[in-house]
Amino acid sequence: MRIKTTKEKRILIIKTAVRWLLYYVLIFFSFVFMTSGTLLKPVLLIPIAVCISVNNNQIGSAVTSAVCGFLIDISCDKLIGYNAVILTVFSIIISLLFELYLRYKFINVLIATAVVSFIQGWLDYKFYYEIWNYDNVELIFSEITIPVWIYTVISTVFIFLIIKLINHFLMPKEHLSLEEVIKTN
Repeated sequence: MRIKTTKEKRILIIKTAVRWLLYYVLIFFSFVFMTSGTLLKPVLLIPIAVCISVNNNQIGSAVTSAVCGFLIDISCDKLIGYNAVILTVFSIIISLLFELYLRYKFINVLIATAVVSFIQGWLDYKFYYEIWNYDNVELIFSEITIPVWIYTVISTVFIFLIIKLINHFLMPKEHLSLEEVIKTN
C-alpha cells in the first residue's frame, strides 16, 4: 500500500463524507416515499440497507441498517426496534459474506435482498397476524406480504444502480505500488 499524502487524505475524507451524506439523503427520500400513498408499495429501505452493507464495513452497515429499520418501524407503525434488530443482524451477516466469500455482482445483491425482505415479511406476518388467529389471516400473506416482497425485490434494480453510481464516483480506491503490481502478475 502506498503512503498517502495529506492532500489525498483530505480528498478521501471529503469523498467519504459526501458518499455517506448521499446514502442518508437516499434513505430520507425512501422514507418519505414509504410514508405516502397506498399500502402496496416496496419497502425501499431494505434494498438500501443491503446495498450499503455489501460495500462497507460491519459497523457502518450495522448503524445504517439500524436507522433504516427504525424508519421502517415508524412508517409501518410497528414496534420500535423490531425491524432495526432484524436489519442490523442481516446487514452484519451480508457485510461479512460479501467481504469473505461473495463478489459485488447484481445477482448476489438481488438474492440477498430477496432473502432478507422475505424473512422480514414472513416474520412480520407471523408476529403481527398469524399468532393472533384472526379469521382469513392467510389472505394478508398472499395479497399484501407477497406483492410487497415482489415490489421490494424489483426495486432493488433501481437502488442498486443508484448506490453503484454513488460508489463509482465516491468510493475510495486502493493504490498499489509497483512491487505489488509485479507480484500479482
